[in-house]
Amino acid sequence: MDEEAMEGKDTGQAQEPVRKSEEEWRRLLAPEAYAVLRQSGTERPWSGEYVSTGATGVYRCRACGAELFRSDEKFDSHCGWPSFYDPADSSAVTLHEDRSLGMIRTEVRCSRCDSHLGHVFRGEGYPTPTDDRYCINSVALTLEADGPVE
Repeated sequence: MDEEAMEGKDTGQAQEPVRKSEEEWRRLLAPEAYAVLRQSGTERPWSGEYVSTGATGVYRCRACGAELFRSDEKFDSHCGWPSFYDPADSSAVTLHEDRSLGMIRTEVRCSRCDSHLGHVFRGEGYPTPTDDRYCINSVALTLEADGPVE
């Protein structure tokens, strides 16, 4: 991620919203990241770098650096995308109804820069404390690992 995209990296305190033109986002983000984050695309299942990682740390928005999820809320849901049962903070993400692809889902967006992250599926009996599965595109995240990533 470009240093300009990470300016104002979230330190746990309230952050100002990040607003950029689509041309600025296009210059800052790799094409696949732009397609997911700014155009609500989805990476292919099982293709993302964080699907199987067990590294501990903080998952941040690739576009703006906001803290979104922590590794202790990550679990293997066998869906093909990194899954979390709760965001790092309830204000880190916003949820929106998504009626695309002929179904009704709940889209997850970064509260700070309004980038598309993935979807949350609720109350489906996942073996988690919340019964939620935040299915997030790896390309929408960066991992600030506590140690070496395996």
